[in-house]
Amino acid sequence: MPAARRATSLTLDAAMLDEAKSLGVNISRAAEVGLAAELKKARTEAWKRENAEAIAATNRYIEEFGIPLADLRKF
Repeated sequence: MPAARRATSLTLDAAMLDEAKSLGVNISRAAEVGLAAELKKARTEAWKRENAEAIAATNRYIEEFGIPLADLRKF
C-alpha cells in the first residue's frame, strides 16, 4: 500500500526550480528523496545521542578488558 500523500507548500531557489522544470525533474519526488535523506541523517544523530552513554561504557570496557572472546577469533 503506498504511503499517504499530503499537499504542502515549499519555498525553493527560483533558478533551481526553473532548471528542474526545464529538465523534467519531478519536484515532489526530488523533495521527498532529499527529505528522506535528511530524516535518515537526523535519526542517526538522534540514535547516537540517545545511546552515547552505552557506547562510551562499551568502549571503556573494551579498553580495560579487551574484546570479549577475542582469543576465539580466527582472524
